Amino acid sequence: MSKLALNPWQIEESDFPADGTTSEKLKFLINYAVLAPSGHNTQPWSFIIVNDAIELYADKTRALPVVDPDDRELIISCGAALFNLRIAIRHFGYRDIVEIFPQPEIADLLARVSIGSKRIIKQEESYLFRVISKRATNRLPFIDRELPASLISELESATELEGTWREIMTKIISASTRSKVIELIDRGDRLQMADPLFRQELSKWVHAHNNPSHDGISAHAQGINEKLDVFTPLISLAIRSFDLGKSQSAKDCQLAKNAPVLMLIGSNNDYPRDWLETGEALEHLLLKARINDVWASFFNQPVEIPELRSRLQAMFPENGHPQILLRLGYAKEIKPTPRRTVDEVLNEVRSRK
Repeated sequence: MSKLALNPWQIEESDFPADGTTSEKLKFLINYAVLAPSGHNTQPWSFIIVNDAIELYADKTRALPVVDPDDRELIISCGAALFNLRIAIRHFGYRDIVEIFPQPEIADLLARVSIGSKRIIKQEESYLFRVISKRATNRLPFIDRELPASLISELESATELEGTWREIMTKIISASTRSKVIELIDRGDRLQMADPLFRQELSKWVHAHNNPSHDGISAHAQGINEKLDVFTPLISLAIRSFDLGKSQSAKDCQLAKNAPVLMLIGSNNDYPRDWLETGEALEHLLLKARINDVWASFFNQPVEIPELRSRLQAMFPENGHPQILLRLGYAKEIKPTPRRTVDEVLNEVRSRK
């Protein structure tokens, strides 16, 4: 079977076509790009290989117009995929040459990445590379165990390296700050689940794990026993049909309350370039966390609703634009969500004059 038709989670580092053409190397490296996180696991990216470079596009056919009308989170997801691609190139001993929004006249083209000259592999980059396939969004309750202060500082630095600002909230800061953020999570859950259009959009992406579309949120990804995955269609129907805001809020607020760390990632500006950079910073943070056996999951409801986003922004003196709200902690191992294969996300290989 072609390596491009395999489940990207199963790709082996040893399969890298070191003696292959540049195009063959780029195709292989896409396997790592697609392991990035995305809202509802929509995987809103596509790729074209042109003149021995990968072009990363926002796939607007996978947009979420209700929860993400400006495609902000969509582009953040693509930024995370871009970071994985760059780390993979570096790990295999090459410089990564990146152009951000290289041709604004080409719709949805976010970045162009090519393989540069050989370089010495940095140990830290190899550590990051090796946990790309170990990262997943973990919605299980976290173990009651603090993150070391030194590790929290490392995670903060991971986002700083990509030019973002952050506000860390741990158990040691005032309870009032955390409680106010949890109030926004509560409000966000209730507002979103009360909206039939939101529920309809969400339900479309709730799939059984073995769904042939290789995308969406399966039962185990929602913290439900994977043996119940057969009932995922019923879960989808319930989401679409009923306002589950009260129960969803209770679950999320408890998870947030017990999280060792709550972190807010934001940016100084709020444009597509900032969203793409936020995605890179986020993935750097998530991979750094996994190196240290730390998991993450998201509470983006307060960032997705404009009124709540403004309130969240006003809570912190940095006065930046909130982009991602997440929790970090230790938990049991989980299985990752499905991914589309390279064959499914690579549109074409061509030359452009």
